[in-house]
Amino acid sequence: MSEPKMAAAPLDVVLVNPGDRFKTYQSLGRSLTAIEPPVWAGLMATFLRRKGFGVAILDAEAEGLSPDAVAERIDAMHPRLVAVVVYGHQPSASTQNMPAAGAICAAIKRLTPAQPVMLVGGHVAALPERTLRDEAADFVAGGEGLYTLLDLAEALREAHPRLDQVRGLWYRQDGELRANAPAPLLKDVDGEMPAVAWDLLPMDTYRAHNWHCFDGLVREPYAALYTTLGCPFHCSFCCIQAPFKSGEQETGYKTGVNSYRFWHPDRVVDQLDVLVRQYGVRNIKIADEMFVLHPAHVLGICDRIIERGYDLNIWAYSRVDTVRDGMLDRLKRAGVNWLAFGIEAASERVRQDVQKGFNQQDVYRVISTVRQAGIRVIGNYIFGLPEDDQQTMQATLEMALELNCEFANFYSAMAYPGSPLYEQALREGWPLPASWSGYSQHAQDTLPLPTKYVSAGDVLRFRDDAFQTYFRSPRYLEMVAKTFGPDTAAHVREMAAHRLARTHATPAESPVARA
Repeated sequence: MSEPKMAAAPLDVVLVNPGDRFKTYQSLGRSLTAIEPPVWAGLMATFLRRKGFGVAILDAEAEGLSPDAVAERIDAMHPRLVAVVVYGHQPSASTQNMPAAGAICAAIKRLTPAQPVMLVGGHVAALPERTLRDEAADFVAGGEGLYTLLDLAEALREAHPRLDQVRGLWYRQDGELRANAPAPLLKDVDGEMPAVAWDLLPMDTYRAHNWHCFDGLVREPYAALYTTLGCPFHCSFCCIQAPFKSGEQETGYKTGVNSYRFWHPDRVVDQLDVLVRQYGVRNIKIADEMFVLHPAHVLGICDRIIERGYDLNIWAYSRVDTVRDGMLDRLKRAGVNWLAFGIEAASERVRQDVQKGFNQQDVYRVISTVRQAGIRVIGNYIFGLPEDDQQTMQATLEMALELNCEFANFYSAMAYPGSPLYEQALREGWPLPASWSGYSQHAQDTLPLPTKYVSAGDVLRFRDDAFQTYFRSPRYLEMVAKTFGPDTAAHVREMAAHRLARTHATPAESPVARA
């Protein structure tokens, strides 16, 4: 007589990664942008699993699922809780994913109205009350979400959940919005959240940025991971700390001090072991907002990679004022082939106004030193910061052309929710995008901030023309052909052929054309 089959344990949480890269990036989303693993969803899955909960991840972005398709998958899975995790390729990209996240919540509620749905993420933590009012979700996490998810998952196992005991939760009760006391930050990231749950992700769907693989344009497989959380700096346009602020207060950080948590180098390289040996990953992004900072941490990771002899192609973020003597050789030997620098603006006045203080000469010196070490540079520039005018924006473009980095990102200044610049915009009554998609740098309805001297439309037109000017520059294309080969130069020409449709760009000719 056969044994009776045991019923499968109910699935506690499904973590959903939303996204619509064709709306967010227009034609660039088809083949040029990266498709990144949802690092935060993967970390949350590990955290919950280690507490004994059944977890799954549904990566709607990577699988190209419509909101209705997500709802159908959720209906078939019957989880106790759906958590839509709203992040992006970097912290500022959280807001631009809100339309996709909201559409998924609405689709789930249309199909299965009784399904509990929660929103968590950077944008959500910055605007928890507004998010709960505006979106078809039952719950919102007011902080980084780990303890909120844990408490809510535990509560929903009970017949009568005690929602008032869930730390960091925003919810509705008797027709009113309620908010519980904040949850603290997770302190023991090594012990409680040591790795992304790679086995829950569709690892064969992810691809690197096109520039990350200029050497051969072999962009898959690809992965991203954190080695730190947070950033100690205070750039006013940055929203990196938004998910951590309420938890910082609850954990006991002093006002004005940003949290910055580390994974031990052993834990970081444990993840690299899995990625390399199990999934064959070579292309890797270190997603830290600021990786090249503490030498002991950075070099500890590098030395462990060097010992293993891995042939990696890594990119990471740095600052002009954080590169220390003795770092670059070991970074390069570990496979760090690209470093991204937030140069932002050529004008010292513009930079100082947004708490981005460094010496102009240091920019040229550090970028030159990095490139001499064999590491390629991504220069990041922002047009339309509050003190920008036509002359300072032009100076920034001319600086970018002079530096002639192997790649460049040109951004329009945005007041991202959770950033000091957003609070300033509200105080000053500056016009903000009418929808969350307008915060995407590449969307049709992108609306940057105006400056004290230049309209938002002029800023956007300048940015788009600057992109064309840089990537069509004969000097740049010559450098690319010499460094990476003629096929890559041809690829860059094809990339520059994409002209984004814009609703708000000023149609008049831009002075950028004279550069």
